Parts: sequence; C-alpha cells; structure tokens
Amino acid sequence: MLATTRIHVLVRATDPILQNGMCMALRTRPEVWLVDQNDADTAETVAIVAADRFDDRTGELLRAVQARGFVKIVLIAGEVAEAEVLTAVESGVCAVARRAEATPDVLVRLVKAAAAGEGALPPDLLGRLLNQVSRLQRHVLEPRGLQLQGVTTRESEVLRLVASGLSTREIAEKLCYSQRTVKSILHDVTNRFHLRNRAHAVAYALREGLI
Repeated sequence: MLATTRIHVLVRATDPILQNGMCMALRTRPEVWLVDQNDADTAETVAIVAADRFDDRTGELLRAVQARGFVKIVLIAGEVAEAEVLTAVESGVCAVARRAEATPDVLVRLVKAAAAGEGALPPDLLGRLLNQVSRLQRHVLEPRGLQLQGVTTRESEVLRLVASGLSTREIAEKLCYSQRTVKSILHDVTNRFHLRNRAHAVAYALREGLI
C-alpha cells in the first residue's frame, strides 16, 4: 500500500513514553502513515491524543491540537468517565477508547472511524448514558405528561444507532433507508444544533436528553 493511500496520523501524548508506545503500535500498520505536526494537513490528518487520565493536562493538549486546526481527533486515556466522554466529544473529539483497550487493531479502527467521520465511543459508557436518559424519560418526565423534545422520531432512531457504533451503511440497512438519507438526517441535526460531527451530535443528544 502506498503512503499516499494511507490515513495520515499525528500522535500527541502527555509524556514521551506514552508517545513512543503509540507510535510503535502504529508504525508498522499499512493502513496509517505517521506524520509530524508541522507537515500534517489538519483537515485530513487524524490526531491521536493519548494520556494516562483525563485531567487538566489532557485538556490542555486537546485544546492545543484543536487550536492548530485538527478536526479529526481520537482520545486514548487510562480512565474515562461518562461526563469526561461527553466533555471530550463536545471539545472536538470524535472517537474515544480506554488505554487498556487500545491495541493496534483498535487504534486503526478508531483512526478509520475518525477519518470517515463515523466516530466511536466506549460501548459500556454509551449504554449507561442511554440508560440514564431512559430512566429520566420513564420516571421523571412521563409521570408529569412530558416528553423529550428537539429531534424527530427518525432523527432519534438514527442517533441511537450512531451511538451504538453502527456505520452509515449498517444504519441504512437496519432502517431501510438509503445511505444518502442517513447522511442527510445527520447533516440536518448537526447543522440545526451547530455541532461538529456525528460523535458531537450523539454527545449533545445524550446530554440534552434528546435520545
């Protein structure tokens, strides 16, 4: 595979050992091409930000990467809580994984998802977040005759499937839509709420109780 067909990846970490580890895990993979920060095309390059934990230093590194114009960002952190996932995604991150789960195969999968605009979040955290929203609807809003508002039923269905990790093609097949229709639905949602990408749309919908 030629370098020009690989996904360009920039790795930034909170310490040199972690930086070297991430680079070593990706250097031999034919799907990616590691690039230097000064040579990266910020619109196309996927930036991986790695840290032991999601703390102030990690936040500063994320902001520095975003300030340079990177829009496809993957976060790898030792421990990530529900609130931290939403905060990271709302800050521009489109894929998240725990460091213990970040095998070379997982890293490549996340890079591909970020490059394609699909996004990826930890399934267990998404499950708990969705359960929280469900409990809110069932135990707080419904007894008062209230409903969660802001997105249509069709938009909610698509967002739930995005949150479950399905690709555009898989969502289209499951809902019997065309892939163009799925992309149009997501485009409408992101534009309406001024969101950056699919992962941001899911995080926003979860935080606001829209799905």
